Amino acid sequence: MSTPRHYSFIDRLLNQADQSLRTLIPGAAQPNRPSPAQHLANVPMDDEERQHIAGLMRINHTGEVCAQALYQGQALTAKLPDVREKMEHAAAEEIDHLAWCEQRLTELNSRTSVFNPLFYGMSFGIGAAAGLISDRISLGFVAATEQLVERHLDDHLQQLPEEDIKSRAILEQMREDEIEHGNQALEAGGAVFPEPVKQAMTLLSKVMTKATYKA
Repeated sequence: MSTPRHYSFIDRLLNQADQSLRTLIPGAAQPNRPSPAQHLANVPMDDEERQHIAGLMRINHTGEVCAQALYQGQALTAKLPDVREKMEHAAAEEIDHLAWCEQRLTELNSRTSVFNPLFYGMSFGIGAAAGLISDRISLGFVAATEQLVERHLDDHLQQLPEEDIKSRAILEQMREDEIEHGNQALEAGGAVFPEPVKQAMTLLSKVMTKATYKA
């Protein structure tokens, strides 16, 4: 019977570098699940609608880039192996969202944000710092982040034209997954963050959203 392989810190660091490239290089992320929109038809839309939908999907793609960085940073510094595994598993599931958003942006004749490398680096640093403080804080950060993403997705679903069933199918599945990830983080012992911390996270999110809508 084989025993699980124990990776050194250097091994994990090299793995994170590989994951970083897969996250940031367009087309490199490969989903484990097919897009929920793959069998749905594109509908006619004017340029203004297309650009607005692309802006929303660009924001969500950047959000998934940040989620990848957050989870990867936390996995690198997590103290308990089971917490590290939870972070790595969540990151793998978030890859689906990353790829789905990128696929939809391509269909809309648009692109991902030029700010993704910057926001990736910021999020990785935050995740790594949270993991260094404690696994409880790290898991709490996941829960608070997922709650914030859920609110963003609710807002975007309201902004989407009713006829854009492709984008809607993607965002609805993402919302379902994010709620599950947040609940899992709390059930695993994540801290419940105080309201001032959540407000600061919301403010930072608004800055990132404004920056990525058109760029």
